[in-house]
Amino acid sequence: MRGDGDMSSGLVLRTHARIDEVPAEAWDSLLDDDHPFVRQAFLQALEASDSLRADAGWAPQHLTMWRDGELVAAAPAYRKHNSHGEFVFDQAWAHAAAHAGIDYYPKLLLAVPYSPVTGPRLLARSATDRIDLANALSQAAAAFDVSGIHVNFAQAVDLSALDESGFIARHDVQFHWRNEGGWRDWKDFSDSLTSKRRKSIRQERQRLANESWRFERLEGDAISDAVLDIAHALYLQTFADKYNHAALTRDFFTRVRDAMPQALMIVRARSPAGATAMAICLQSRTSLYGRYWGSEASVPGLHFETCYYQGIEHCLATGRTLFEPGAQGEHKLARGFLPVVTESRHWLRDRRLHAAVAHAMQSERGHTARYYAELRSHSPFAERPA
Repeated sequence: MRGDGDMSSGLVLRTHARIDEVPAEAWDSLLDDDHPFVRQAFLQALEASDSLRADAGWAPQHLTMWRDGELVAAAPAYRKHNSHGEFVFDQAWAHAAAHAGIDYYPKLLLAVPYSPVTGPRLLARSATDRIDLANALSQAAAAFDVSGIHVNFAQAVDLSALDESGFIARHDVQFHWRNEGGWRDWKDFSDSLTSKRRKSIRQERQRLANESWRFERLEGDAISDAVLDIAHALYLQTFADKYNHAALTRDFFTRVRDAMPQALMIVRARSPAGATAMAICLQSRTSLYGRYWGSEASVPGLHFETCYYQGIEHCLATGRTLFEPGAQGEHKLARGFLPVVTESRHWLRDRRLHAAVAHAMQSERGHTARYYAELRSHSPFAERPA
């Protein structure tokens, strides 16, 4: 389905090789809030800055659904020839498919590239429109000439619609901070921790203070080109140190700052000797999302202060109630972040493969539930938030 595809009830499903084929006002009107990762400007920044390349496995194939010329639903979608940059690991499925003589790639992925952040995936004007789009996905897989449809890090209303359409559920665990105690400031938050955790955090922070590290949080116009130059250089260095490919170009950060100045927040750390560390975050009115970090110095506790404690303080100071610092990392539990189950949904055209994956995921979900329960039993809070 390369262009328009007629559906029942007078609906038309279209695909778009570029996000700017869809007017920003129409796309953003489907959002209930200002979640930064699915706004048209963010997706456009990825494409226009050459941060997404088909030869690296990312080919935009965004979906829109229209009724009588009106946009009623949409989804950020990508035609994938590999599983890189997704944070929901399905390489074992691809290997099983290859062993069975089934082509696993290309597949269609509904997600935000390089962003393991839960958020809207089926943007819709109404619950009925969301269900219609979910139903259209599996029905249109053959027309898309893909092996399956994958929806990563979806929010609850999208998961419900996809479940009705027979998608397979997959669960994972991240660590998020929520202001579930109604904390007004850092002291309020710190006092809610166990004495062991409170003492450990205080020592981590005091060590950096003793070394005269200074921290500041920059937003909007305060993020200069010079700050972005350093932030991007540190981002590149972090990936190089891990022998990974850094996909985001310097131009991407400029485009996000210029198009969405209120959504970008950078923590800058500086030592008396001139060393710099930075954490790059995005934010909505209610939430903070930690994304990338880098440092010129290897100092104990510097990562925790720059990426975690400064973010918590920012949320407390600005009234934001959620802080997602990124994927993985059990060490976050000791620093006030509690385990949260994240979810994806999957539909595979080959019924044999679909059944095998569904069976495997039933077992995996049980393992994830036990892991989650074990983590919750080690809460860092003296009185565990509900």
